[in-house]
Amino acid sequence: MSKKRLWAPWRLGYISQTRKAKVSSKCLFCEKGKSNSDIRNLVIARGRFCFCLLNLFPYTNGHTMIVPYRHVADLGSLKKEECLELFELAHQMMKRMRRSLAPHGYNLGINLGRAAGAGIPGHLHLHVVPRWVGDTNFMPVFSDTRIISQSLDSAHKLLRRPS
Repeated sequence: MSKKRLWAPWRLGYISQTRKAKVSSKCLFCEKGKSNSDIRNLVIARGRFCFCLLNLFPYTNGHTMIVPYRHVADLGSLKKEECLELFELAHQMMKRMRRSLAPHGYNLGINLGRAAGAGIPGHLHLHVVPRWVGDTNFMPVFSDTRIISQSLDSAHKLLRRPS
């Protein structure tokens, strides 16, 4: 019996980014927060204390992260105004998603520490993941592959528009 292959050349971007992230001593979120290149960095919105950007390796279309500008590792270290804006921006992103993507629900999550699954454990960030009935399939289970039906550029253009 021959092995079946699923060619996924787009995964090379993820693998390359992961290798670079391990070598780099700079915080990805701190760099994107300081940058003025919002389109290149997939930044959707900016507040006074936090900003929103698309996840470069999303679970679903429109997978967004809300990130404090300040390099903070845990919720207890957030100032009251940072915490408030973090969730105000999550609310704003959900309104934008509702308007432009029409999801049936959402997952919101913060992974604190590497053991909890944080890809960047030193800089807290809130994931806002739109969900649809039937959006799961066999691909992640059998081949550790997610199928995303919308480009990041397209999602960025839709979600940048204020509610």
